[in-house]
Amino acid sequence: MGTPHADLPGVIIFDHPLIQHKLTHLRDRSTSHRPFRALMAQIAGLMVFEATRSLPTREIDIETPLERMRGTHLAAKITVVPVLRAGLGMAEGVLEVMPEAREGHLGLARDEETLRPIVYLRKLPKDLDAGPVLLVDPMLATGGSAVEAMKLLRDAGARDLRFLCIVASPEGVHRLRAAEPNLTIYAAAVDRELNSRGYIVPGLGDAGDRLYGTG
Repeated sequence: MGTPHADLPGVIIFDHPLIQHKLTHLRDRSTSHRPFRALMAQIAGLMVFEATRSLPTREIDIETPLERMRGTHLAAKITVVPVLRAGLGMAEGVLEVMPEAREGHLGLARDEETLRPIVYLRKLPKDLDAGPVLLVDPMLATGGSAVEAMKLLRDAGARDLRFLCIVASPEGVHRLRAAEPNLTIYAAAVDRELNSRGYIVPGLGDAGDRLYGTG
Protein backbone atom coordinates (compact mmCIF):
# COMPACT_ATOMS: atom_id res chain seq x y z
CA MET A 1 0.00 0.00 0.00
CA GLY A 2 2.85 2.39 0.78
CA THR A 3 5.57 3.42 -1.69
CA PRO A 4 8.93 5.06 -0.83
CA HIS A 5 9.02 8.68 -2.01
CA ALA A 6 11.33 9.04 -5.01
CA ASP A 7 13.08 12.21 -3.79
CA LEU A 8 12.63 12.13 -0.01
CA PRO A 9 14.39 9.28 1.83
CA GLY A 10 12.53 7.89 4.81
CA VAL A 11 9.11 8.94 3.51
CA ILE A 12 6.42 6.37 2.66
CA ILE A 13 3.58 7.65 0.45
CA PHE A 14 0.19 5.93 0.49
CA ASP A 15 -0.72 5.92 -3.18
CA HIS A 16 -3.57 3.44 -2.81
CA PRO A 17 -6.54 4.58 -4.96
CA LEU A 18 -8.98 4.46 -2.04
CA ILE A 19 -6.78 6.68 0.14
CA GLN A 20 -6.19 9.14 -2.69
CA HIS A 21 -9.93 9.22 -3.45
CA LYS A 22 -10.69 10.09 0.17
CA LEU A 23 -7.85 12.63 0.29
CA THR A 24 -9.32 14.48 -2.69
CA HIS A 25 -12.63 14.85 -0.84
CA LEU A 26 -10.75 15.89 2.31
CA ARG A 27 -9.01 18.69 0.38
CA ASP A 28 -12.20 19.99 -1.23
CA ARG A 29 -13.22 23.29 0.39
CA SER A 30 -16.89 22.34 0.07
CA THR A 31 -16.45 19.35 2.43
CA SER A 32 -18.05 20.30 5.77
CA HIS A 33 -16.76 19.30 9.20
CA ARG A 34 -18.85 16.13 9.61
CA PRO A 35 -17.66 14.33 6.43
CA PHE A 36 -14.20 15.88 6.93
CA ARG A 37 -13.96 14.21 10.33
CA ALA A 38 -15.10 10.86 8.93
CA LEU A 39 -12.69 11.03 5.99
CA MET A 40 -9.72 11.85 8.20
CA ALA A 41 -10.46 8.90 10.48
CA GLN A 42 -10.92 6.57 7.50
CA ILE A 43 -7.63 7.62 5.90
CA ALA A 44 -5.74 7.20 9.17
CA GLY A 45 -7.29 3.78 9.70
CA LEU A 46 -6.13 2.66 6.27
CA MET A 47 -2.64 4.11 6.77
CA VAL A 48 -2.04 2.34 10.06
CA PHE A 49 -1.90 -1.08 8.38
CA GLU A 50 1.38 -0.23 6.66
CA ALA A 51 2.79 1.81 9.54
CA THR A 52 2.40 -1.17 11.88
CA ARG A 53 3.61 -3.85 9.49
CA SER A 54 6.79 -4.45 11.55
CA LEU A 55 5.15 -4.59 14.98
CA PRO A 56 6.63 -7.34 17.17
CA THR A 57 4.44 -10.41 17.64
CA ARG A 58 4.45 -13.66 19.62
CA GLU A 59 2.73 -16.98 19.10
CA ILE A 60 0.10 -18.27 21.53
CA ASP A 61 -2.04 -21.38 21.72
CA ILE A 62 -5.83 -20.98 21.58
CA GLU A 63 -8.92 -23.14 21.24
CA THR A 64 -11.18 -22.50 18.26
CA PRO A 65 -14.72 -23.98 18.32
CA LEU A 66 -13.25 -26.95 16.41
CA GLU A 67 -9.68 -27.53 17.59
CA ARG A 68 -6.56 -26.19 19.25
CA MET A 69 -4.25 -24.04 17.16
CA ARG A 70 -1.36 -21.60 17.38
CA GLY A 71 -2.15 -17.96 16.69
CA THR A 72 -0.37 -14.59 16.81
CA HIS A 73 -0.64 -11.78 19.35
CA LEU A 74 1.04 -8.39 19.48
CA ALA A 75 4.08 -8.68 21.74
CA ALA A 76 4.48 -5.07 22.88
CA LYS A 77 2.46 -2.17 24.22
CA ILE A 78 1.47 0.23 21.43
CA THR A 79 0.86 3.89 22.10
CA VAL A 80 -0.90 6.36 19.83
CA VAL A 81 -0.09 10.00 20.51
CA PRO A 82 -2.10 12.66 18.65
CA VAL A 83 -0.86 16.23 18.53
CA LEU A 84 -3.84 18.26 19.72
CA ARG A 85 -6.18 19.18 18.54
CA ALA A 86 -6.22 18.09 14.90
CA GLY A 87 -4.38 14.85 15.64
CA LEU A 88 -7.44 13.58 17.50
CA GLY A 89 -9.17 13.12 14.15
CA MET A 90 -6.46 10.69 13.04
CA ALA A 91 -6.21 8.95 16.42
CA GLU A 92 -9.91 8.08 16.19
CA GLY A 93 -9.31 6.15 12.97
CA VAL A 94 -6.16 4.44 14.27
CA LEU A 95 -7.85 3.30 17.49
CA GLU A 96 -10.86 2.02 15.56
CA VAL A 97 -8.51 -0.43 13.83
CA MET A 98 -6.23 -0.98 16.84
CA PRO A 99 -8.36 -0.58 20.00
CA GLU A 100 -5.76 -2.36 22.14
CA ALA A 101 -3.41 0.61 21.80
CA ARG A 102 -2.99 3.18 24.55
CA GLU A 103 -3.46 6.88 23.86
CA GLY A 104 -1.26 9.71 25.09
CA HIS A 105 -1.78 13.40 24.31
CA LEU A 106 0.49 16.29 23.39
CA GLY A 107 -0.92 19.80 23.14
CA LEU A 108 1.13 21.97 20.80
CA ALA A 109 -0.06 25.30 19.42
CA ARG A 110 1.71 27.24 16.69
CA ASP A 111 2.58 30.86 17.40
CA GLU A 112 1.32 32.55 14.23
CA GLU A 113 4.00 35.26 14.46
CA THR A 114 7.09 33.11 15.02
CA LEU A 115 5.62 29.82 13.68
CA ARG A 116 7.20 28.16 16.73
CA PRO A 117 5.35 25.48 18.75
CA ILE A 118 4.08 26.20 22.26
CA VAL A 119 3.56 23.19 24.56
CA TYR A 120 0.38 23.48 26.64
CA LEU A 121 -0.38 19.82 27.47
CA ARG A 122 1.67 16.68 27.99
CA LYS A 123 -0.10 13.52 29.20
CA LEU A 124 1.77 10.32 28.34
CA PRO A 125 2.05 6.75 29.63
CA LYS A 126 5.07 6.26 31.89
CA ASP A 127 6.55 3.29 30.00
CA LEU A 128 6.79 4.56 26.42
CA ASP A 129 9.82 2.33 25.94
CA ALA A 130 7.55 -0.73 26.23
CA GLY A 131 6.68 -0.68 22.52
CA PRO A 132 6.15 1.36 19.36
CA VAL A 133 4.80 4.90 19.60
CA LEU A 134 2.76 6.32 16.70
CA LEU A 135 2.77 10.11 16.62
CA VAL A 136 -0.16 11.37 14.52
CA ASP A 137 -0.78 14.86 13.17
CA PRO A 138 -2.68 15.59 9.93
CA MET A 139 -0.26 18.26 8.73
CA LEU A 140 3.55 18.29 8.63
CA ALA A 141 4.01 21.93 7.67
CA THR A 142 7.07 23.79 9.01
CA GLY A 143 8.00 20.74 11.04
CA GLY A 144 8.39 22.72 14.26
CA SER A 145 5.57 21.00 16.14
CA ALA A 146 6.62 17.54 14.96
CA VAL A 147 10.24 18.08 16.02
CA GLU A 148 9.13 19.36 19.43
CA ALA A 149 6.71 16.45 19.83
CA MET A 150 9.44 13.96 18.95
CA LYS A 151 11.75 15.55 21.53
CA LEU A 152 9.04 15.32 24.20
CA LEU A 153 8.45 11.66 23.38
CA ARG A 154 12.16 10.85 23.40
CA ASP A 155 12.56 12.60 26.75
CA ALA A 156 9.63 10.53 28.06
CA GLY A 157 11.42 7.30 27.10
CA ALA A 158 10.09 6.44 23.62
CA ARG A 159 12.52 4.46 21.48
CA ASP A 160 10.48 3.10 18.54
CA LEU A 161 8.85 6.17 16.99
CA ARG A 162 6.79 6.41 13.79
CA PHE A 163 5.13 9.54 12.40
CA LEU A 164 1.83 9.52 10.48
CA CYS A 165 0.40 12.56 8.72
CA ILE A 166 -2.11 13.17 5.95
CA VAL A 167 -0.27 15.91 4.07
CA ALA A 168 3.37 17.00 4.39
CA SER A 169 5.50 19.75 2.92
CA PRO A 170 9.04 19.11 1.63
CA GLU A 171 10.30 21.71 4.12
CA GLY A 172 8.66 19.91 7.03
CA VAL A 173 10.00 16.55 5.92
CA HIS A 174 13.57 17.88 5.69
CA ARG A 175 13.36 19.53 9.12
CA LEU A 176 11.91 16.47 10.84
CA ARG A 177 14.34 14.07 9.20
CA ALA A 178 17.25 16.35 10.14
CA ALA A 179 16.19 16.06 13.78
CA GLU A 180 15.30 12.35 13.50
CA PRO A 181 17.47 10.81 10.73
CA ASN A 182 16.20 7.27 11.29
CA LEU A 183 12.51 8.17 11.50
CA THR A 184 10.03 6.84 8.94
CA ILE A 185 7.38 9.37 7.91
CA TYR A 186 4.10 7.97 6.58
CA ALA A 187 2.00 10.39 4.52
CA ALA A 188 -0.86 10.34 2.04
CA ALA A 189 0.78 13.17 0.08
CA VAL A 190 3.81 15.46 0.01
CA ASP A 191 2.58 18.77 -1.41
CA ARG A 192 4.43 21.46 -3.35
CA GLU A 193 5.62 23.90 -0.69
CA LEU A 194 4.82 26.19 2.23
CA ASN A 195 3.39 29.64 1.58
CA SER A 196 4.53 32.83 3.31
CA ARG A 197 2.25 32.09 6.28
CA GLY A 198 3.69 28.63 6.81
CA TYR A 199 0.68 26.78 5.38
CA ILE A 200 1.02 23.80 3.05
CA VAL A 201 -0.10 24.44 -0.53
CA PRO A 202 -2.21 23.18 -2.11
CA GLY A 203 -2.83 21.52 1.26
CA LEU A 204 -6.26 21.21 2.82
CA GLY A 205 -6.48 24.34 4.97
CA ASP A 206 -6.48 24.46 8.76
CA ALA A 207 -7.14 20.82 9.70
CA GLY A 208 -8.30 21.63 13.23
CA ASP A 209 -10.79 24.26 12.14
CA ARG A 210 -12.15 22.07 9.38
CA LEU A 211 -12.34 19.06 11.69
CA TYR A 212 -14.41 20.82 14.33
CA GLY A 213 -16.22 23.47 12.28
CA THR A 214 -14.48 26.38 14.00
CA GLY A 215 -13.05 28.10 10.95
